[in-house]
Amino acid sequence: MNTVPPAPLPLPDPRGRHLVLDYAGMHDLVADLVLPHGASMHVMSAMETSRELIRHSYFRYEFATVAVTHSLFALELVLVERLALDEPLRELIERATGAGLITAELAAELDRSRLVRDKLVQGAVTSATVGPELAIGMVRAVFDAVSLLLHPPAAAEREDPLVRLWDEHLRALFPASFRGVDVEGVELILVDADIAGLVQRELKGGLDSHHIAVLWACIAGLDKAVPLINEEYCASYFAGLRTMAKLVAARYIPSAT
Repeated sequence: MNTVPPAPLPLPDPRGRHLVLDYAGMHDLVADLVLPHGASMHVMSAMETSRELIRHSYFRYEFATVAVTHSLFALELVLVERLALDEPLRELIERATGAGLITAELAAELDRSRLVRDKLVQGAVTSATVGPELAIGMVRAVFDAVSLLLHPPAAAEREDPLVRLWDEHLRALFPASFRGVDVEGVELILVDADIAGLVQRELKGGLDSHHIAVLWACIAGLDKAVPLINEEYCASYFAGLRTMAKLVAARYIPSAT
């Protein structure tokens, strides 16, 4: 019995045009997803499976979403081992960012994948929610993060993570379409301004009890608002802001003795 191959799959290229890929093109799409050496068998298996799911999403579109969620198995395993903590994935990502193990931009992309997984579990989206063009970037972020966690740059200087996150935040543009917008009563532009002022105060000398209380109120607001933001850049922007705020707050939590 003869089978007819699927029609070529259209994907956007970086210049905004659409590329038409046949199955051979799907091999090229995942060619740079190289498995890092030194990973455990379970991590390698999860990463390789996620890569192959993207390749075969040419035949079954839903495989792209499954690839994203499956790649998080590898990420979580590596984070738990690297940080020696058993916490929810969101907390692990934030701790790794605060420790300077991954960048805020990479953390935001990883958190985006986590949100997809959580929405699938909640029944808020279906397995067709992520196409190959989005899945490749999301899975690549996992590959990049796992590689950094397993093999941090040997010659990298230990920079204050807060300074690095603040510099990254200064280069990010506030999402213009969310000026004056509140999410569940949280005025996003006011929270942004408050945290920016608190971070600057921390870098110049530290916070008093009043400022620490304001900081925790901002974090509580972002914890409530960020999961409800559907616009991609805005969610990424405020997830990064929340990570920076929690890094400051962690400095004022007494160590267990």
